[in-house]
Amino acid sequence: MAPPQRCPLCRQTFFCGRGHVYSRKHQRQLKAALERLLPQVEAARKAVRAAQVERYVPEHDRCCWCLCCSCEVQKHLSHGNLTVLHGGLLEHLASPEHKKATNKFWWENKAEVQMKEKFLISPQDYARFKKSMVKSLDSYEEKEDEVIKEMAAQIREVEQSRQEVVRSVLEPQAEPDPEESSSALGSWKGRNSQVASSSQQPSYLDQPPVPDLDWMEAGQPLTFIGHQVQRTSLPMPTQIPGQPSFLPILLGPFASVL
Repeated sequence: MAPPQRCPLCRQTFFCGRGHVYSRKHQRQLKAALERLLPQVEAARKAVRAAQVERYVPEHDRCCWCLCCSCEVQKHLSHGNLTVLHGGLLEHLASPEHKKATNKFWWENKAEVQMKEKFLISPQDYARFKKSMVKSLDSYEEKEDEVIKEMAAQIREVEQSRQEVVRSVLEPQAEPDPEESSSALGSWKGRNSQVASSSQQPSYLDQPPVPDLDWMEAGQPLTFIGHQVQRTSLPMPTQIPGQPSFLPILLGPFASVL
């Protein structure tokens, strides 16, 4: 009895030995697996003559499964902030390890011999891809330089306009013409002199009203109306016999009047 063998394509264990690879089920699974890998290989083969360079994005880190080598392969080739599309898969398909693993896979699974060349990249094709990659990198750098120059020009325009606005705000206003200023000064002095002369002239509205004296008749005496003091006789003090008289001392200056 043949030892058990596990088929990675069918994901089953068989005890029929090498006879399993000739079964319809195995050939059907092999054909489906190769058809899933073939579109990715054809897309990479188109990039041999015209390599594409793009700015790096996280999606460029995707991997694909190599059926012949039973391993994951980096699909794109990234370096820094640049990515060469399909560069990683082309590098793998052109490697000697992949060619050796492909020959072994075709012999063990009894795949069609005509399809084997579709999953291989010759050294000549890979050298052509390298030249195309260099040209694409140069053109991409030129485009990036143009974009940077355009951005720099836009930044300079914005900065210049900002400086003009700041300068217009900070600069003093234009000085007036000396002739216009002298004429304006003369007209201003003339107006001020007119105002001053008009203010110096007497105004009948500002003066207090003068009483009319025409009602007084000529020769009519004036009568003073005010507080009149009436003369009253002071009581004369009596003199005591034998005592000196103090009347002249008390009356003082009024003694002569009395």
